[in-house]
Amino acid sequence: MLQLSPGPTRRLGALLVPALSLVYLLLSYVLIGFRPEQLVLVGLCNACYFLSATTRRFITGFSIFVVFWVLYDYLRAFPNYTFRAVDVAPLYHAEKALFGIGYRGQLLTPNEFWLRHHTAFLDVLCGFFYLCWVPIPLGFAGYLFFRNRRLFFEFSLTFLLVNLLGFVVYYLHPAAPPWYVQQHGLAFQPLAMGSTAGLARFDSFFGVSIFKSIYTKNANVFAAMPSLHSAYPVIVLFYAVKNRSGFFNLLFFSIMLGIWFAAVYTSHHYVLDVLAGIATALVGIGLLRLLLAKSAAFNGFLAACMRATAPAA
Repeated sequence: MLQLSPGPTRRLGALLVPALSLVYLLLSYVLIGFRPEQLVLVGLCNACYFLSATTRRFITGFSIFVVFWVLYDYLRAFPNYTFRAVDVAPLYHAEKALFGIGYRGQLLTPNEFWLRHHTAFLDVLCGFFYLCWVPIPLGFAGYLFFRNRRLFFEFSLTFLLVNLLGFVVYYLHPAAPPWYVQQHGLAFQPLAMGSTAGLARFDSFFGVSIFKSIYTKNANVFAAMPSLHSAYPVIVLFYAVKNRSGFFNLLFFSIMLGIWFAAVYTSHHYVLDVLAGIATALVGIGLLRLLLAKSAAFNGFLAACMRATAPAA
């Protein structure tokens, strides 16, 4: 098999990375308009690629997460509600029928119950749990990159696969989140803006605008099911156990439960959304394990990824 030497490979990358960066910026401008974070992403990727051999290997491995971010950002260019009708009322009534809580002669969804019984302690606790949904997977991936390169790629590709599955469901079954019903009722309004919902109480408690800044940039309001917030910690826990991470298994398990509860408590997701997120994570994990067990081509691709990020001999 013909193998390129490190020199030509690096020279190819030195041309390809800036070229892809330019294509990304131009395509983004056409599809969704200019956003400052696009320059941040491009700057970070190029800085890591050209800074040193270690950072080059690192950003090459993490390009899987870059692909996820770009695809997620481009969802806003193709709103899912333009392809299929949005599930607003049926999902709300199904949640109430399956998980309704009787309170003072009324049947409430769990979201409605906690909206009436929220406390400052739970507001703060759930806010911290919800802040974990991106840093924990990325931090764990960073750890695996330097400690267990093969498991890093298994984890990262599972993460990407689960997101792709979730995106497919978003377009097959657009669904409104609980806060949408609380603010707009059961009628569909296509131009509804994203909302911090219960997480606004966290911002208010600390006098910050962390969640406000996040949810005003929401790529798609009607992408509540499955809850990928709920899927990510499942993936992390699975690979942490596989990595025999000891105490961190318990920590990740606790964070997983906390994110599931926070999703419902803050009215960002129904219990049904959370269960769909868990199912999506398990399907993604299962499909990745099946590919590893049955596909020689996939294993070859995994080996190529490991070679591309291996330290020079």
